[in-house]
Amino acid sequence: MKAKSILVVLVTLIIGFVLGMLTSAQIRYHRLNPVRVYFSAERFREGFYKAIQPDGQQKEKIDLVLNKYAKINSELQSNFRKELEANMKEFRKELDLNLTREQLERLKDMDERRQEMIRQNRKNRPNDTLSLREERWRNPGRRLGPDGAQQPQPDRDTVKLPDTK
Repeated sequence: MKAKSILVVLVTLIIGFVLGMLTSAQIRYHRLNPVRVYFSAERFREGFYKAIQPDGQQKEKIDLVLNKYAKINSELQSNFRKELEANMKEFRKELDLNLTREQLERLKDMDERRQEMIRQNRKNRPNDTLSLREERWRNPGRRLGPDGAQQPQPDRDTVKLPDTK
């Protein structure tokens, strides 16, 4: 009888633990989802269109504003990444001068483990904005429609260029 009640309590705790983990993951996902939306210009635009649902007249005016701030935000993010990378390189140069070979090896191992964790994390999140950026690097002419579906690209041989006269 005692074993049966212990088993019931243990199963109840395990079920509660699993449900708590799933609930916590969903709460984090829904809280962070709006933040992730604005990393690319397309997601920036999609997020605002989804939230405000403008009509035809508003859309033209809102497009001008969104284009302006999407460009400003993109440049800001690009500059931030470049400056951060430059600062980290300078930091490592100064730090490495004061370390022994063993310490340098440990840092190298730590960097490799960190890079591997980042790669694994990206594999686990196929719809992350980083994967969209990588896709744009591979296919620079790719366009997404308002529903997120890929739109057909014009054939390069048949595209007419504007006259420059």
